[in-house]
Amino acid sequence: MSDLPPQSGSKLPHSKVPWPHAPTHRLATSGTFIVTSATYEKKHYFLDGPLLRMLHLALLTITNEYQWQLEAWAVFPNHYHFIAHSPPKAETLTPMLRELHSRTARAVNRHDSAPSRKVWHNYFESRLNHERSYLARLNYVHQNPVRHGLTPVANQYRYCSAAWFERNATPAQVKTVYSFKTNRLAIQDDF
Repeated sequence: MSDLPPQSGSKLPHSKVPWPHAPTHRLATSGTFIVTSATYEKKHYFLDGPLLRMLHLALLTITNEYQWQLEAWAVFPNHYHFIAHSPPKAETLTPMLRELHSRTARAVNRHDSAPSRKVWHNYFESRLNHERSYLARLNYVHQNPVRHGLTPVANQYRYCSAAWFERNATPAQVKTVYSFKTNRLAIQDDF
């Protein structure tokens, strides 16, 4: 059998057609990454206050356990974003997110009496290689609650890093990061 594409009009058997079911995760080198993950079918499983707090705390705790240094985060009822510096082995991202998703899915399913329900869908990550790209995405993640209409000022949303950033960064750093435009960024965020 030839490895060439079929001639016009011929069909490949279903088992031979490659189909991308998930994004390719390229984690061969350490670095700074932006990560986005969403719930299955974008459902608002973490809408309840205690459940959203639990997801937020789980993100902060588990990233710390895996030695990912968070720079920015925003947690919502059906998705989250974060920017973090990886440990020397960036491959830990996959098991870290698997643990985060597993623990939070079990908790929300226990709360909702839905033991086998699928909660999380997938995640996307991008390694940030350029300073301007990094700074624009920091601003994007900090300001994400405003973008989603949850608060008029990002530092008032308790499940994101804007208030923490404003308390811990110098005024010059805050001004610099917040000056970067975010309207032309290509980030998965249609939630």
